[in-house]
Amino acid sequence: MLVPKLFTSIQNYNRPAFLKDLTAGMHVGVVALPLSIAFAAASGVAPNRGLITAVIAGLIVSLLGGSRVQIAGPTGALVVVVYATVHRFGPEGLAMATLMAGVILIALGLSRLGSAIKFIPFPVTAGFTSGIAVLIFSSQVKDLLGLRMGDVPPGFVAQWRGYLHTPSVDVPTALLGACSLLLIVVLTRVSRRIPGFVVALLLGTLAVRLLHLPIQTIGSRFGALHAGFPIPSLRAANLDLMLALVPSAFTIALLCAVSSLLSAVVTDGMTGGRHRSNMELVAQGVANVVSPLFGGMPAAGAIARTATNVKSGARTPVSGIVHALTLLAIMAVFGRWTGHIPLATLAAILVVVAYNMSEWRTLVAELTAPRSDVFVLVVTLLLTVLVDLSVAIEVGLVAASLLFMRRMAEVTNVSAVTGELRDQADRSALDPNAVARRSIPEDVEVFEVNGPFFFGAVEAFKDTLGRIAEPPAVLIIRMRHVPAIDSSGLHALTDVVRRARHDGSIVLLSDVHTQPLLALSRSAALDEIGDENVFGNLDDALTRARDALGLPVVARPACALPTVARETLGTPMRLVPSGPARAGGRR
Repeated sequence: MLVPKLFTSIQNYNRPAFLKDLTAGMHVGVVALPLSIAFAAASGVAPNRGLITAVIAGLIVSLLGGSRVQIAGPTGALVVVVYATVHRFGPEGLAMATLMAGVILIALGLSRLGSAIKFIPFPVTAGFTSGIAVLIFSSQVKDLLGLRMGDVPPGFVAQWRGYLHTPSVDVPTALLGACSLLLIVVLTRVSRRIPGFVVALLLGTLAVRLLHLPIQTIGSRFGALHAGFPIPSLRAANLDLMLALVPSAFTIALLCAVSSLLSAVVTDGMTGGRHRSNMELVAQGVANVVSPLFGGMPAAGAIARTATNVKSGARTPVSGIVHALTLLAIMAVFGRWTGHIPLATLAAILVVVAYNMSEWRTLVAELTAPRSDVFVLVVTLLLTVLVDLSVAIEVGLVAASLLFMRRMAEVTNVSAVTGELRDQADRSALDPNAVARRSIPEDVEVFEVNGPFFFGAVEAFKDTLGRIAEPPAVLIIRMRHVPAIDSSGLHALTDVVRRARHDGSIVLLSDVHTQPLLALSRSAALDEIGDENVFGNLDDALTRARDALGLPVVARPACALPTVARETLGTPMRLVPSGPARAGGRR
């Protein structure tokens, strides 16, 4: 449904519900303050842009989103790609990439592709999420320890090469960073309700101001920050720049979609609700289109802030609106003090965020999964850390898809069942339609395909049929366990029919299910096979084989089940009578 949750969740809304949303929204607004500033600073943009993004995205996603309690804003998952985009294309390039990503997200939502995101394998998401956590930690080592070096270069290897060649550590900065980190960890363990990030931010800022510590702050790095809300502006589109930004835009869109929908799924489990994935993508897209107009950065659903929102009592999108208005009020009143925040404290906040993002326990547990999944996870993680996030996602998805196809190909098998009648004697007692219960003429071979007949299984099909020493007069291909067939499978069947015709043999298909029958009827394969040679069950195919060989008809086994029930083309579901499985309505 492309209907915002706000419109349906506030039905029968009352004062107690509003008070819960008001309290939750104010609480999560305070929690979002240091995170928005930290993510912006880590991304290489002015910290006030993080606050602007949190206000705009938080408001739009709450108004238009498909989740009842989603909180949107800058997230750790986007830090790496935002930093790389800013470093390569500058702030204008980031604004254009964000806007393009917003358009992509809107298109995905309107195309009803929100549910397709769930097909991204878990090893891929775990791999690049853990890789992003490593990169966030790596990028904060300089500010956490106060290393006396120039700007942190992009790239994990370049960063650590610079760190190792800069042994000079600023002691006051390192002490403040360590104290901030310890304070956050202790307060988090004491109570989840205490906003450890906020307490560390306030105490760190006060310590620097009151003790006049020579520690780098937001103001000393980014200059004076304006407390007001900027006027929206849009620069002229540069086609060359847009083409260069396509990979970054798609990466931002994918990360926004995955992060937002994963957050929505998690909170569905916490609230017992059900989100609307397509509406959520549209809302995230609109937020990312509007955010850069005000100088903001990319935004997505934030799992930690959304979970905080739920635990604080939120039940409707009103809490998200209150969260955005709370941040706006803080910007208006305390915005000018943002420049006094020490970077060491922000680095400590981001180190904790990176630790939580890594989910190392889940990562370690995943190492006991099948080797193919472990391979995908490790490759995605290493490529994220050592190469590029876009490359990691692309390679991870391709590797996961190839391994899945290989696994499916192993599931599909082809066997010559007529040569195994004695082996099947015991099993036939449980299967009334087993070949062992039939009388198979001497010059008839029955091959059974088990599993999806797709391009990954074609070679196994050809290899098995290629082992036939002498071409039989009649070859029956039984497909009772084939739920689906693709064009490669149809092409393989066509090749078998052509070779059999050359050898003077007849090819019959039996037990053909609905999808394979539809695929046959819509392709040239059925013309090659002949619809008089396609049957709904093995007994009818054997009757056709005996007729072709000039043999007398044998009675159907008494134990046989009724003919395969299937949906013929142009007719409703019914039991097909004895005889060929005609493709009614095709001609």
